[in-house]
Amino acid sequence: MKQTKFPPGWDKERVRRVLEHYEQQSDDEAVAEDEAAYESTTYTTMEVPVELVPAVRELLAKRRVG
Repeated sequence: MKQTKFPPGWDKERVRRVLEHYEQQSDDEAVAEDEAAYESTTYTTMEVPVELVPAVRELLAKRRVG
Protein backbone atom coordinates (compact mmCIF):
# COMPACT_ATOMS: atom_id res chain seq x y z
CA MET A 1 0.00 0.00 0.00
CA LYS A 2 1.32 3.45 -0.93
CA GLN A 3 1.98 5.90 1.91
CA THR A 4 0.27 9.27 1.43
CA LYS A 5 2.64 12.25 1.49
CA PHE A 6 1.40 15.58 2.78
CA PRO A 7 2.91 19.02 2.25
CA PRO A 8 4.87 20.48 5.19
CA GLY A 9 2.49 21.37 8.02
CA TRP A 10 -0.30 19.14 6.72
CA ASP A 11 -1.48 15.77 8.01
CA LYS A 12 -4.47 13.47 7.61
CA GLU A 13 -6.49 15.37 10.24
CA ARG A 14 -5.94 18.74 8.59
CA VAL A 15 -7.00 17.36 5.21
CA ARG A 16 -10.11 15.88 6.83
CA ARG A 17 -11.02 19.27 8.38
CA VAL A 18 -10.57 21.11 5.08
CA LEU A 19 -12.70 18.58 3.20
CA GLU A 20 -15.37 18.77 5.89
CA HIS A 21 -15.39 22.57 5.66
CA TYR A 22 -16.00 22.59 1.91
CA GLU A 23 -18.46 19.69 1.93
CA GLN A 24 -20.65 21.46 4.52
CA GLN A 25 -20.43 24.89 2.88
CA SER A 26 -23.60 26.25 1.25
CA ASP A 27 -23.50 27.62 -2.29
CA ASP A 28 -23.88 31.17 -0.94
CA GLU A 29 -20.99 30.66 1.50
CA ALA A 30 -18.81 29.27 -1.29
CA VAL A 31 -19.53 32.26 -3.53
CA ALA A 32 -18.81 34.69 -0.68
CA GLU A 33 -15.49 32.97 0.03
CA ASP A 34 -14.52 33.09 -3.66
CA GLU A 35 -15.43 36.77 -3.94
CA ALA A 36 -13.49 37.63 -0.77
CA ALA A 37 -10.36 36.08 -2.29
CA TYR A 38 -10.48 38.64 -5.10
CA GLU A 39 -10.67 41.52 -2.60
CA SER A 40 -7.32 40.67 -1.02
CA THR A 41 -4.77 43.48 -0.95
CA THR A 42 -1.82 41.14 -0.35
CA TYR A 43 -2.37 38.62 -3.17
CA THR A 44 -3.55 38.77 -6.75
CA THR A 45 -4.94 36.38 -9.30
CA MET A 46 -3.85 36.41 -12.91
CA GLU A 47 -3.87 34.27 -16.01
CA VAL A 48 -0.51 32.87 -17.03
CA PRO A 49 0.11 31.02 -20.28
CA VAL A 50 0.59 27.33 -19.49
CA GLU A 51 4.08 27.26 -20.96
CA LEU A 52 5.17 29.96 -18.46
CA VAL A 53 3.83 28.19 -15.35
CA PRO A 54 7.13 26.38 -14.58
CA ALA A 55 9.05 29.68 -14.73
CA VAL A 56 6.51 31.43 -12.50
CA ARG A 57 6.65 28.58 -9.97
CA GLU A 58 10.44 28.80 -9.95
CA LEU A 59 10.34 32.55 -9.29
CA LEU A 60 7.86 32.09 -6.45
CA ALA A 61 9.98 29.33 -4.90
CA LYS A 62 13.09 31.54 -5.04
CA ARG A 63 11.17 34.37 -3.35
CA ARG A 64 10.04 32.10 -0.51
CA VAL A 65 13.58 30.88 0.09
CA GLY A 66 15.25 34.27 -0.27
